Amino acid sequence: MWDLVIEHFLREEGDVSVVFAGSVFLAAAALAYGLMALVRTRTAVKRRAAGIGVVEEAQGATALAQSGLKAMQRLIDYTTRHYASMDGDNMKVLRQRLVQAGIFDPRAVGFFFLIRAVLAVVLAVLVLLVLPLVSTRLADYLYVFLVCGGLAGYLLPSLMLDKLIAARRVEYRAGFPDFMDLLVVCAGAGVSLEAALERVSRELGECYPALSANIHLTNLEIRAGHTLTQALEHFGERLGLDEVRSFATLIQQSDELGSSITDALRVYSEEMRDKRLSAAEEKAYSLPAKLSVPLMICVFPVLFIVILTPVIVRYAVGGF
Repeated sequence: MWDLVIEHFLREEGDVSVVFAGSVFLAAAALAYGLMALVRTRTAVKRRAAGIGVVEEAQGATALAQSGLKAMQRLIDYTTRHYASMDGDNMKVLRQRLVQAGIFDPRAVGFFFLIRAVLAVVLAVLVLLVLPLVSTRLADYLYVFLVCGGLAGYLLPSLMLDKLIAARRVEYRAGFPDFMDLLVVCAGAGVSLEAALERVSRELGECYPALSANIHLTNLEIRAGHTLTQALEHFGERLGLDEVRSFATLIQQSDELGSSITDALRVYSEEMRDKRLSAAEEKAYSLPAKLSVPLMICVFPVLFIVILTPVIVRYAVGGF
């Protein structure tokens, strides 16, 4: 009988241990799941906060950049209005120089004066900061260098503008005879001068883009209602070449006198070719005179050294 009681007790104790073990496992699993959910929630919250901070920083930087651009735009508009109202001779010359340099923006005058003022101030401040660090002796002449730096910044935009104009004029002079030859071919084929200008502007686009752009502007002026003579006069002012002004005068006189424009263009085209050939010959003839100075400075001393060195060495060692 006692054996049966002990066996029943062991069976019940085994069931209790199994239930207890299952309860412990479920509690541990629930605790682990809760901890994992808490950590995941905190990580998601941190990511969202970091994302919001990045977005706020980006929005702040964008707002700062937009406010800076708006301030710069207001400054440019004010400068443009101020100088656009001035119609003196100096302003006309400056606008013409900007157009000859290929700058057709109506705000170009304001940009020019704004860049000039900024460069003058920046170079003066650089001289003020750098000169005392370079030499203490030069610091005694600080005001002289300060004025020189301001003048350099004031004159630098004008010098750069002159350089752009000179580079464009080289292209204009090189391409204008080709422009005349193509214009003669189109006029000889019976094409009107307006259509010939449009065709020539397309043909010269790859070789002479600046000249092609100015010819296209002339076509646009003709389409806008200007006469051919007025458009060609503006064309000559944009290029700034005497040859183009003479071409505009030639077309005007041919139109007024009723002579053949084709014959006039053919004669003027031959004259332009002769002029370009003369310019090339002039450069070729002036080449020996230009080479004389490098020869005397660089080549002749080396020849003298190569020729006289053996003689000097033999004389020094007594080989004569």
